[in-house]
Amino acid sequence: MELRLYFQMLQRGWWIILLVAVMAFAASLGISYTAVPQYNAVARFIITPGASLTTGRDVVSGLQTLDRGIVATYVEVMNSRRILSESLASLNISEAGIAGEYSIVAVELPDSSVIELSVSGPNPNIAADLANAIGNNTISFARSLNTVYIINILDTAVPAQNPFSPQPVRDSVVALVLGLLIGALLAILSEQIRIPLETYRQRTRVDNVTGVYNSRYFTSLLEEELARHPDDVLSLGIVELSGLEDLLDTLPPSALQWVLQNVTGTLRKELRGHDLIGRLSDNTFIVMLPATPGFAAKRTFGRICQALTQPVNLSQYGVTVEFDPHIGGAVYSNNISSQDLLEKARNSVDQARRDHASPIYIWEMNNPFWVEKDISNSLEGSDALP
Repeated sequence: MELRLYFQMLQRGWWIILLVAVMAFAASLGISYTAVPQYNAVARFIITPGASLTTGRDVVSGLQTLDRGIVATYVEVMNSRRILSESLASLNISEAGIAGEYSIVAVELPDSSVIELSVSGPNPNIAADLANAIGNNTISFARSLNTVYIINILDTAVPAQNPFSPQPVRDSVVALVLGLLIGALLAILSEQIRIPLETYRQRTRVDNVTGVYNSRYFTSLLEEELARHPDDVLSLGIVELSGLEDLLDTLPPSALQWVLQNVTGTLRKELRGHDLIGRLSDNTFIVMLPATPGFAAKRTFGRICQALTQPVNLSQYGVTVEFDPHIGGAVYSNNISSQDLLEKARNSVDQARRDHASPIYIWEMNNPFWVEKDISNSLEGSDALP
């Protein structure tokens, strides 16, 4: 399950992965072709007991002493500033001339009495000459202090034919792989950040109990719809469930939630896919029917009203819920504002509640009077508003 979830995250963030990989690839190529080539020269030196260690016992003792740290001592000598200064002087090179451009590293090879000296820099000849000069000066310095152990050249440094850095093909492939990995990580992180933000946005838009839009967000959607299509027809309907008023404080929260979700299910069943549903108050819903004239809204509201007149039995609580619905509608025209349209719908539902003869009223600009719409006429599909 988690693997499939991560795979879906990668699918949605494919553009992030591709973008990061391409950027890493391009950056690597740019750096490779603009960087100064670096060459490495390597010289090796071996330390052995001197001629003064003639007896077998002396040789063994000397080798044991050698193992205990003489090699490390020579490494420190080779890395010293004194040896570097003498070597540069022998090559007629100033310290300022190599500052920041050449690196010098002497290390003891594991399980041996061999020292490896590496010199890296932009000029292969200078790197090799400097490695050999440092080695020769180290040998001279060691001989002036101690004749018991001898350090000799094992391998002379030679100028490198090819730079060890940069290598455009290798570096670009590595950068591409790293870019893919980093891009995948960023894609997953962006999804994990986006999902909580999307969840938060949904919570600010949706009613927690019913799952439909809350009043504030529904009002903003209505304003956007009228702004986008100021010349199109639109119908608005407020569905008030008077029968729920007395049950709001008596039904358990779970039972009330089930009843309200039953209502939203009924509304969705009777509406089209692009129609919108919101919750205005505890027992009042609002529906928006884009591109719907008054006669079509009349039939839709009639179907909704008839469906909501069916009682809902809560046998576990010994209660039968009678919704007693009243619907007030308003048809948008003449560029009236969203607030005016909402006010007309509220007035319509008030009128429907006061008049026991019909539970549905629809206001329309072309008809200056409140017009009663009975359920039977609406279900017959009459296109005319009486």
